[in-house]
Amino acid sequence: MIKTNVELGTSLPLMEAFYTLQGEGFYKGSAAYFIRIGGCDVGCHWCDVKESWDAEKHPPTDIETIVNEAAKFSDTIVITGGEPLMWNMEPLTTALKEKGMKIHIETSGAYQITGHWDWFCLSPKKNKLPLRESFSRADELKVIVYNKNDFDFAEEQAKKVSSNCVLYLQPEWSKRDEMMPLMVDFVLQNPKWKVSLQTHKYLRIP
Repeated sequence: MIKTNVELGTSLPLMEAFYTLQGEGFYKGSAAYFIRIGGCDVGCHWCDVKESWDAEKHPPTDIETIVNEAAKFSDTIVITGGEPLMWNMEPLTTALKEKGMKIHIETSGAYQITGHWDWFCLSPKKNKLPLRESFSRADELKVIVYNKNDFDFAEEQAKKVSSNCVLYLQPEWSKRDEMMPLMVDFVLQNPKWKVSLQTHKYLRIP
């Protein structure tokens, strides 16, 4: 059976790409070019980019086009989704590396890792838990806090990453006023954790 370009990773269902500030986690406030790949079956009910879920809504784009556009803006690339690891990231990240780019990924970790990554942000979801290799690879663990049970979930996930992994709790945007006081108390009692905020939303930028 002949594989399609999307299956090979030489074309990807590109939803959008844009130059902005990283709003979350370890690199917040830093300029970066975001590449958002369509397709996700993790199904978080609070996802703020549900339009990314259906890959068929986002036409396959040749990776050469993606890379050449990225090179106009920044040497730091953030690949996100959707769930980018649903696709073969090897061709895209190889081409970006040839341009001298630093490449970050934001992923649920639920799929086999492909590609070359300078920073691996793992954001585990209860609906579809990360594979073991994702915990081992994680530079940053970012757990979204929607309710009180997510603190227990966060601690369970933190046991699976390396001691060098930076731990973040981030309030789900619609619950931020309710959850932030609980998060502050939790971090004060468990200082291995840090609070991450979606600063791009406060700044009203993409």
